[in-house]
Amino acid sequence: MKPRERVLQALNHKETDRPPFQATFTPEFASKLRASLGLKEMFTEPHHRDWYGYDMEILTGQDALEAGCGWVTNYYLDDKPYTDEWGVQWRIDEYETPLGKGYYTNIDVNPLADDEAAMKFKAPDPDRPGMYDIVKRLVDTYGSEYWIIGRIHTTIFESAWALRGMETLLMDFYLNPEIAEHIIEETYQYHLQVARNVAEIGVDMIWLGDDFGAQNNLMIDPELWRRIFKPRFACIISEAKRIKPDIKIAYHSDGCNYAIVEDLIEIGLDVLNPVQTECMDPVYMQKNYGERLCFFGGIGVQSTLPNGTFDELKAEYDWLKGTLGKNGGWICAPTHHVQLDTPVENFFNLLNILGIEDKRVLT
Repeated sequence: MKPRERVLQALNHKETDRPPFQATFTPEFASKLRASLGLKEMFTEPHHRDWYGYDMEILTGQDALEAGCGWVTNYYLDDKPYTDEWGVQWRIDEYETPLGKGYYTNIDVNPLADDEAAMKFKAPDPDRPGMYDIVKRLVDTYGSEYWIIGRIHTTIFESAWALRGMETLLMDFYLNPEIAEHIIEETYQYHLQVARNVAEIGVDMIWLGDDFGAQNNLMIDPELWRRIFKPRFACIISEAKRIKPDIKIAYHSDGCNYAIVEDLIEIGLDVLNPVQTECMDPVYMQKNYGERLCFFGGIGVQSTLPNGTFDELKAEYDWLKGTLGKNGGWICAPTHHVQLDTPVENFFNLLNILGIEDKRVLT
């Protein structure tokens, strides 16, 4: 099957020759993967702000290719501290694993901590020239063969708390609701227009999302989510489907999200990501939502992928395929970017389990 056909058939709850596959990588893991595939050295980051050809994804048998748009593309802009176009200041945090050192870009200063500055804030222009060049190029270059995703996660909440500060924004919902409403409306309106533009370009799927899930429940009151976020996500989804009726909508939230799954289905969600198995039970998800929702993810990047044996990885894959992927409806993927602590061999073990050809260059 062609990659595009495989994804579409799976999302229509039909069996495929194998589950469709997709993965993203931290820059350090990507560097090791590129070397193992015999590709030239090149900085590649998981939000795909710059075009780099997608050779690594194609050689690893991926069925879906993605490009980031919106605030999320401000990660990994530099290897030294920087300020992004929204005014968020970022620091570079080094970390060490048994397989080497890497770095994450983390928020250092929230520019709207001051109440007056918060009320005056206006989001950048979502229609500025050049912002969608990579998405357009991806659709034009690979759209006939691959499933194309426009990634707009950190859609409302995460970009808002990046500006204001998470604790401050959470308190604002109750103590300064006019400030919370203003910032939320700015991030929402910005990404609503981004979604319209990406749908016009012709992507197959828009990937929305904000991390609302903690380990055992939502990090905010579900009723607060329903009042503030649900209608805004509903509008984004309906607008995208108005522009491109056959578009699929994915929603990303790490952690435990049982409390809002029915709401997401109600507003038109097609695909839930990442189904983090430390927090959500695939058996329960398939039993309760499998006929109305598709799933995307499941392979543990904190556990099985970095630390598991081949047999353990195969057992996890079989479990997920028999639950989330029962009768189709599942895109096999790690639950987050593949991290530096994952041995390259383990990643290729996953490809082997899927039946994807190993295209490493032997040296």
